Amino acid sequence: MTYCVGLLLDAGIVLLSDTRTNAGLDNISTYRKMFTFEEPGERVIAILTAGSLSVTQTVLARLTEAAEDPDASETTSILKAPSMLRVAQMIGSTLSDVTAEISGRMNRMSQSASASLIVAGQRKGGPMRLFLIYKEGNFIEATRDTPYLQIGEHKYGKPILDRVVTPETSLMDAQKAVLLSMDSTLRSNLSVGMPLDLCVIECDGLKVSQRRRIEPEDPQFAKMSKAWSEALRRAYTEIEI
Repeated sequence: MTYCVGLLLDAGIVLLSDTRTNAGLDNISTYRKMFTFEEPGERVIAILTAGSLSVTQTVLARLTEAAEDPDASETTSILKAPSMLRVAQMIGSTLSDVTAEISGRMNRMSQSASASLIVAGQRKGGPMRLFLIYKEGNFIEATRDTPYLQIGEHKYGKPILDRVVTPETSLMDAQKAVLLSMDSTLRSNLSVGMPLDLCVIECDGLKVSQRRRIEPEDPQFAKMSKAWSEALRRAYTEIEI
């Protein structure tokens, strides 16, 4: 299991992912689930992954190979696509193809494999966009009414996002919101775990503005988590019924 979240704000995009992957109680590993593609000044694309590693790693390998191909074109490479919508379509098609190929082989052993992705970014001259891509390759897009998307174990971290995040939220407050959303998930589900990967993309910056790896012993995260717990306890005791 995993938890990844992305916010689409007037000021930019904020993304956060955990790194825990498990295939049973005795097989817990750490794998990066956030990947970025950049041509600074031209475009920036970030991909967050959840689901079968065999699917997500194959999808990322194919997208990377296509982007690095010297003969790449706007129909084969997400770094040459004419819009973020076309990027989402290309990634969705790749995810659908890989899922079908791997699931076809695993079905013979009564097993299955699937994945979902969050895709975010901006192309020069175009707006910032944020998509959630399903295993079938279809997708939905974040809007001003719902300026965030989640994949994986999302239910524990959703309430705070519903209460505090709006398109006008600042990038600093947005980082606080996704980190507290992750903190709630970490406390309630052992299948989500640290380290965490945080990424900030400022509007029209066309590059990753901030990238941070948060380790289990990170003092800032620990301080924030403790403060949040204490604030919740104070609020709980102060509420009258």
